[in-house]
Amino acid sequence: MLVGVCEIELFIHASASLKEKRYVVKSIKDKIANKFNVSVAEVGHQDKWQRTALGIAAVTNEHAMIDHIFSEIIKLIELNGGAEVISKSVRIY
Repeated sequence: MLVGVCEIELFIHASASLKEKRYVVKSIKDKIANKFNVSVAEVGHQDKWQRTALGIAAVTNEHAMIDHIFSEIIKLIELNGGAEVISKSVRIY
């Protein structure tokens, strides 16, 4: 069993308030969780309007599957248009 953990920092261009940011972040989190069956949580920058950090966890039995899931999640975020990926880090346990 392998556990993959990915932390993704995002810049939200259209956000002018925390309320707008919450709307965008919730939309992204829901899409990721529903499409990929992973756990997603906002783990940083909760007090900033245009930045956020998401923590994503996936459990599988193959290293390549974790890499594939996280790369597809990055593509989904970038195609969504609501946020720009600033950085990402992946750890596998």
